Amino acid sequence: MEKLLHYTWRHKLLPLTTLRTTDGREVEVISPGLYNNSDAGPDFFNAKIKMDGMLWVGNVELHTKASDWYRHRHDKDPAYDNVILHVVEVADMDAETSQHKCLPTLVLPVPERLHRDYKVLLETEKYPPCYKIIPSLPSLKIHSWLSALQTERLEQKTKAIAERVKAMNGSWEDGYFATLARNYGFGINGDAFAVWAEAMPMRAVDHHRDNLFQVEAMFLGQAGLLGKVDERYSKEYDYLRHKFGLQPMDATLWRYLRTRPQNFPHTRLLQLARLYHERRTGLSELLACKDVKEIGKLYDMKGAKLVLMVINTAIPTIFAYGRSHAKELLCERAYDMLGSLKAEDNNIVRMWAECGLKVTDAGGSQALIQLKKEYCDRKNCLRCRFGYDFLSGEYSEAFFSEDISR
Repeated sequence: MEKLLHYTWRHKLLPLTTLRTTDGREVEVISPGLYNNSDAGPDFFNAKIKMDGMLWVGNVELHTKASDWYRHRHDKDPAYDNVILHVVEVADMDAETSQHKCLPTLVLPVPERLHRDYKVLLETEKYPPCYKIIPSLPSLKIHSWLSALQTERLEQKTKAIAERVKAMNGSWEDGYFATLARNYGFGINGDAFAVWAEAMPMRAVDHHRDNLFQVEAMFLGQAGLLGKVDERYSKEYDYLRHKFGLQPMDATLWRYLRTRPQNFPHTRLLQLARLYHERRTGLSELLACKDVKEIGKLYDMKGAKLVLMVINTAIPTIFAYGRSHAKELLCERAYDMLGSLKAEDNNIVRMWAECGLKVTDAGGSQALIQLKKEYCDRKNCLRCRFGYDFLSGEYSEAFFSEDISR
C-alpha cells in the first residue's frame, strides 16, 4: 500500500541494515524532504540523500511498484526530471525521466509491524479505532493535538467565509449575512438558507428596511414560502417583486420533515427578518461585541442555539475578518470566545469522553468534531497524531494484550 510506504519514508522507519540502491550504491537518508500535499509533482521536495558519500539535494518519488512510474506517465512529465531517488516496495523495472536519465532506485520494505497495526486501525469495529491508547497518552501530547485541530477547524471555516465573501463580489457585509443565514438553518436547512441568501437582493431590501412587514414579505417571497403564512404577505411580495424584478428560489429545497415547528424555515426567516429590521445583522454590530454575552443580546438568543450560532457564525466571521484585515485583536477575541463557552454536548463529544478524552470548553469540542470528521471518518489515521502514536508501536501493544475482535 503506497500510503504506508509514504508513512515509512516520511518518518524514517528505515531498516537497521545498510540501505543500497538496486545498482549497489550505499544510501544514507539525511532528510526525507517536505511532503507534497498536492496531487501535482513529486511526493517529497528538497530531500537530502547521500549516495556513496556524495550529497544529493532534490525530490523523491515513491511507488508501490517501480513500474507505476510509467503507469502515472512521470517519464513524460518534466516536473519529475529533478527527482534524485525513486523509492519503491517492488523494483520490477528501472525508471527514466523525460530526459532519458535513469533514476537510482531504492527498495524500502514497509515494516511488518506497521502493516499489522495499520490493519487494526482500518478494521477495528469499535469507534474510534485507536480507543485503547487514549488513556495512555500524555496530557501534553493530547493538548497539543487538540489545539492544532481547533485551529485547523477554525481555519477551515475561515476559508469557507472568505470564499463566500468572494462570491459576494468582495462584500464582507453580504458574506457575513450569508453565513448568518446559512447557520439559521441549523443543519438540515443550511444549504437551502445558503441558496436563499445568495439570491437575496440585499440592496433592494435595504430600501424597505424600516418596514418590518415588507422585509418579511421579501424574505418569505424569495424563499418561495408564501403559502406557509398569511396571504397578506403574498400581495405585498407581488408589489415588491414587480418593483425590483425579483425571482424566488426553488421552494422544494426546504425541508420540513423531522424539523420542530420552532425551526420551520418560514419561522426562522421571520426571525431573521426581525433581526435585519432591527439592524442586528450588520458586520459592524458583530465586530463591536466583546464577548459571547453581547453576541447573545445582538442575536436575541440564549442556550444551545446561541452556542451553535456563536461557534459557527460569530467566531469564524470575527476570526476571518481579523485575519483578512490584519487585526490580531479580533483573532485573539475569537479564540477567547471559544475558550469561554462550555463544551458542546453531542454524540461526538460523548463518544470521545467514553474513550477517556474529555474536554471542558467549545474549543476542545470543536477539536474533537474536527478529529472525527476529518480523520476518523476518512480513515486518515496516517495523518493523525494519535494514529502516529499508535503506529509508532509505543502504545499499540495495548491492542494486542487482549481480544480486539469485539
